[in-house]
Amino acid sequence: MKEVAKLPVRNDVPAHLRWKTEDIFADFKSWEKTFSATQSKINIFSQFQGSLSGSIDNLYKTLNFYTGTAQAVEKLFFFAHLKKDEDNGNSEYQGMLDRAQGLLIKFETESAWLIPEILSLPSAYLKQASSQKRFADYRHFLGNLLRKKSHVLTSQEEKILALSGDMAQAPRYIFSMINDADIKFPAIADDKGRKVELTKGNYIKFMENRDRKVRKKAFTQLYKTYRQQKNTIASTLSFSVKKDLFFAQTRQYSSSLEMALFEDNIPLSVYDNLIDSVHQYLPSLHQYIDIKKQALGQKKLHAYDLYVPLAEEMQDAYSYPQAIKTVKDGLSALGTDYMSIIELALDNRWIDVAETKNKTSGAYSWGCYSCHPFILLNYQNNLDSIFTIAHELGHSVHSYLSNQRQPYINSAYSIFLAEIASTLNEIKLTEHLLNHYRQPKKKLYILNHYLEQFRNTVFRQTMFAEFEKQIHQMVQTQQPLTYQNLSDIYSALNKKYYGPHLVMDQGLEMEWARIPHFYNSFYVYKYATGFCAASAISQQIKQDGAYLKQYLDFLASGGSDYPIVLLKKIGIDMTQPQPVNLALKQFSKLVGQLENLI
Repeated sequence: MKEVAKLPVRNDVPAHLRWKTEDIFADFKSWEKTFSATQSKINIFSQFQGSLSGSIDNLYKTLNFYTGTAQAVEKLFFFAHLKKDEDNGNSEYQGMLDRAQGLLIKFETESAWLIPEILSLPSAYLKQASSQKRFADYRHFLGNLLRKKSHVLTSQEEKILALSGDMAQAPRYIFSMINDADIKFPAIADDKGRKVELTKGNYIKFMENRDRKVRKKAFTQLYKTYRQQKNTIASTLSFSVKKDLFFAQTRQYSSSLEMALFEDNIPLSVYDNLIDSVHQYLPSLHQYIDIKKQALGQKKLHAYDLYVPLAEEMQDAYSYPQAIKTVKDGLSALGTDYMSIIELALDNRWIDVAETKNKTSGAYSWGCYSCHPFILLNYQNNLDSIFTIAHELGHSVHSYLSNQRQPYINSAYSIFLAEIASTLNEIKLTEHLLNHYRQPKKKLYILNHYLEQFRNTVFRQTMFAEFEKQIHQMVQTQQPLTYQNLSDIYSALNKKYYGPHLVMDQGLEMEWARIPHFYNSFYVYKYATGFCAASAISQQIKQDGAYLKQYLDFLASGGSDYPIVLLKKIGIDMTQPQPVNLALKQFSKLVGQLENLI
């Protein structure tokens, strides 16, 4: 019996491959000290209540106290969450995060009166305050509050909603515990006959394996494991959707979708136009699937064939240092100012590299205003992981510049903008690799990789967005979200999007059960719109070198204005279908190039 390869524990990983959380808090004692001090500040926040109409000075002091306390709460929560993500099975970290979550809820509860009281002030009073120089940092914040006035409840009602915060987060946290801590996949034999533990982190690596039996086994075992939890996960998703509807109806929105888009001041038409545009270009996706089937020499293309590369020559493993060099070379087109921030991240342990036991799956970049961003990876020595590094570094540069140039109140950029920098990094890395490799088969591999990124980011995320829209509409019309209903909807969409050339294997209908983004409703469409915006920005950069400064200024603008407005300032109008259609036309063109290379 061959020994099963197991994930390392965290202490087995060299320090330089682990993020340096000491940059947030030097130790747990410092965290506890700040926790206690912040708790005391929250306890006295009510002393400001009722004073805002007394003088503009009181309004200014209250806003400063509020933002200062919010920064501290954010920092505490951020640190606790990073520690929990290092090891989801560590009960001490779970306890820290639970306390931080409780402190966040307490802060939201104790400050719930603030927004209603500000909105009760006469508009002329708020305009007078905003006109003062000292209120410059708060102008967009106050103007945005007035826009939201009809959806803000009374002080007492807001307090009740704030008190429900812990319960509202329950579906997402329960799913996280199922997905990241409790669910275990079996070991399977790789193409060399070695038994390897299947994980969410190495699943795609199995899907890229040239041995079809290995791919099929990984696919079958992954979804067999999720199917064992089908009713539980269906319940968590159902109650997450019901939670969204509760808040939408309470705040007098017509739907959960309207509530989600209203936060960013995004017209509903942007969401619908995305789906409509993608529907028009589904024949291009069907053509791509057919080309892939022919290139792989298969009579039928199965779901477990979708990720396998078309060119075997690019199957070399990439060490982490090799990956970093490739990323740096690819992103150099974005200029020295941009690259100086990349160097900061790489030289100062912003990145947690290796997959370890009980570590949160996937990848992300996340930061707080009081510290630089951090990047979580589960590096797998393949090209996809190199693109993940580039992707997450885009997020980090965006956050770093925003925090450097904006006050706290304006530092958080909209999620609608969040995927632009990350996707642009991937586009530039692709361009670099296509120029670097001269051999037709290697170009084929890179082109296919880019088309896969397009498929996953634009077509697949739009399919997810349509899935979300349908299941939220079902709950709004009082239809149940059972495992079977969810699977039927998902199956129908898969058939529509992927067309007649892909076999709908058993298990594929369960894919919805492993998508964590569904617990952050109406988020995924922004991957697609962000990709399309990034494509337009990339073309501008190639045409005009001076545009780089505009792009960096855009990244540094944070949340200082509405996302549609900030994009228009650099010539990208997402209220019109053109950016999406141009990107989809580019996909069609590249599919033709792929066919010529095969």
